[in-house]
Amino acid sequence: MCTVLKLSSSGYYKWKSRPFSQKLLLKEKIKKQITSIYFSSKQRYGSPRITFELHSLGYKISRITVAKYMKELGLRSKLSRKFKVTTNSKHNYLVVENVLERNFIAEKPAQVWVSDITYIQTKEGFLYLTTMIDLHDRKIIGWSLSNGMSTEETSLAAWKMAVKNRKIIDGLIFHSDRGIQYASKKFVNTI
Repeated sequence: MCTVLKLSSSGYYKWKSRPFSQKLLLKEKIKKQITSIYFSSKQRYGSPRITFELHSLGYKISRITVAKYMKELGLRSKLSRKFKVTTNSKHNYLVVENVLERNFIAEKPAQVWVSDITYIQTKEGFLYLTTMIDLHDRKIIGWSLSNGMSTEETSLAAWKMAVKNRKIIDGLIFHSDRGIQYASKKFVNTI
C-alpha cells in the first residue's frame, strides 16, 4: 500500500505510532460535551445555547465552531413550535354558564355535545380544525378544517355537519370553551 501511495514504510509507521495532538484531544472532548448537552436538552439546544453552556463549563469556543462540530456529529436542534391561541374569551358577547362542571359523561345520544378548535401548523401556515363530539359515544359528529378562525369557517360549519349526522333532541347541552366563535350572535342564533 505504501508503494502505491508513494510513501516510505518507515514514514507510515512513524505517523501511525505518533500520539494524538492536544488540539485533537480537546476537539474530541468538546464534541463529547456538545453531545451530552444536546441530548440533556432533549435535542432542543442549537449552537448558541450549547456555546453558552460550554462557556459556563469553562471552554473558550466560538458559536461557529460549535455549529461546525454539531454538523460533523449530525446534531440539529428540534425547533419547538410557538403556541397558537385559538380562544378569545375577551369579547362582549353573552357567555352561558358552565353546566357540565367537567362531568363529561352522557347516558344517551344527543344529550351532550362538546366542541373545540385546535390548530395544525403546515408549511403554508396554520389550519384550524373544529370538532364536535357527542359525549355518549365519543364520536366526532361534525368537523371543519379552515384557513381562518371566523364563526362561519369554524364552529358554524362544524355545527351544520353535526346536525346532518345526528338528530337534535330537546335538552341538548352544548359545551365549548366560550370563545368568540361559539358566543357570536350568528352561532347562538343558529343553535
